[in-house]
Amino acid sequence: QVQLVESGGGLVQAGGSLRLSCAASGTIFRIDTMGWYRQAPGKQRELVATVTTGGTINYADSAKGRFSISRDNAVNTVYLQLANLKPEDTAVYYCYMRIRQAFMSARDYWGQGTQVTVSS
Repeated sequence: QVQLVESGGGLVQAGGSLRLSCAASGTIFRIDTMGWYRQAPGKQRELVATVTTGGTINYADSAKGRFSISRDNAVNTVYLQLANLKPEDTAVYYCYMRIRQAFMSARDYWGQGTQVTVSS
């Protein structure tokens, strides 16, 4: 069984920073794409950033220049550094990984979500 556990959310003032982490555990053969999505109240879940096995990174326009995604394959962890936060960044942030277990097709896994609240 594979689990994704997130940490690092919280309450921060506008202009502040946070670092989110998401670690995968279980019997893992390989992790392909890792990423972060977010969902604000009353809105659909949206992409924040992704990073592939090869290191290709994709950011949503809202994240460019302020957020930075990275991964550490040795510990099956993806990070999201949030900087210059704005009240509109307030949302539940979900990590995502496409994981292959031995002798199985790749599947999508999601973290439980971590709340980020930015006060003005």
